Amino acid sequence: MARRQKQRSNTPALPRSNLLVISHPLIQHNLTHLRDERTRHQEFRSLLSQTAGLMVYEVTRNFPLKEIPVTTPVARTRGKVLTQPIVLVPVLRAGLGMLDGILHLLPHAVVGHIGLFRHKKTFEAVQYYTKLPNNLDRSAVILIDPMLATGNSANAAATLLKEHGAKQISLVCLVASPEGLEKIRRHHPDVTIYTASVDKKLNAHAYIVPGLGDAGDRLFGT
Repeated sequence: MARRQKQRSNTPALPRSNLLVISHPLIQHNLTHLRDERTRHQEFRSLLSQTAGLMVYEVTRNFPLKEIPVTTPVARTRGKVLTQPIVLVPVLRAGLGMLDGILHLLPHAVVGHIGLFRHKKTFEAVQYYTKLPNNLDRSAVILIDPMLATGNSANAAATLLKEHGAKQISLVCLVASPEGLEKIRRHHPDVTIYTASVDKKLNAHAYIVPGLGDAGDRLFGT
């Protein structure tokens, strides 16, 4: 179950096709436990991976299919298979926490990596690693970044993907801020954003409020 984000006073006016808030009960249940400060690292990792797998159902809902012949134990028939290459690109390091859950459902996908960290004073994204496949121009690219806070990391990653030829990008984030959504809207209006929640705001330290803290720290304990 998913819903297009309705315009509210604290939510930027994104194009309807640009933002999809996934309200499925299982996702919202997991999100509540991910937010809870008492959730330990091991449980946090498991919940984040599970939730990513649930979210990818919506991301892939309109992926193209083609018919092929198939022989069952009983008869010959026709079935449908995905036609487009799929590339998963987690933003290191927190994006790794969602990768396995998505790969479980898309085991044929190719995986690229973009390493970014947030400058402590300016909050700008600093790139330190990139490894991407060569077929981005023909692929459905799923960019994975659990927390869309300032939007600087996702913006930098989307820009880098386009520089490498990507034409179809979906951004999957667990929680988004209005500020981060506005950043992506301005710079990448063609990128569709999938999230489980649009939270209230950023605080002075550029953390999402109420959010769930630093996803990387909670994943890895460091």
